[in-house]
Amino acid sequence: MLGTLVNTGAIIAGSLIGLMFRGGIPEKTNRTIMQAIGLAVVLIGLTGGLKTQELLLLIISLAVGSLIGELLRIEDRLEGLGNRLGGMFKLGGDGFTHGFVTASLVYCVGAMAIVGSLESGLAGNHQTLFAKSVLDGVTSVIFASTLGVGVLFSSLSVLLYQGAITLGASFFKQFLTPPMINEMSAVGGVLIMAIGINILDLQKLRIGNMLPAIFIPPVYFALRYLLISG
Repeated sequence: MLGTLVNTGAIIAGSLIGLMFRGGIPEKTNRTIMQAIGLAVVLIGLTGGLKTQELLLLIISLAVGSLIGELLRIEDRLEGLGNRLGGMFKLGGDGFTHGFVTASLVYCVGAMAIVGSLESGLAGNHQTLFAKSVLDGVTSVIFASTLGVGVLFSSLSVLLYQGAITLGASFFKQFLTPPMINEMSAVGGVLIMAIGINILDLQKLRIGNMLPAIFIPPVYFALRYLLISG
């Protein structure tokens, strides 16, 4: 859990620094910065998505995962959580929820979050999460200065999400293979690209409802193994 704790702390520290500049940056500058970040996020996601070796699996994962997410209404639940946190700390409003949801998705969906958490749980190797901590810390400064205090509370999402993967990895160690992890990361890359599209305001995509897609590849590989071995 050390890597996840460091990552969470980096987001908190970066957000606090960013909030110090909140309101001190002109609106046009804020918009330009967010557009630049959006472009970078699209590129990062595209690079990750192109790593897939199973294109059909990628498509099926996105379709099935999105269906599951719609049935579970994950996006609505994330927004509801943001609203409850905002109300609890008297920080409510669409601005808080938008910052919380956007930052939570950016920090949790990426390949580094998945692979880093698995490495941390499987081998006690925290280097990937340490590197992610630096990136998230810097990003949170910019996010918090433009999107507000909701970014600070996204650290809770990182703690719960990456912590769960880290702890779960030790239990499922024997079932996780490099191809499986690669396809999970590729799906995550596509979702990161979708986040970039949202940041650029090109299209409002319900990315929260697509999150289950990341976990479809393990199901596929498990079923394939059972069919082959049977």
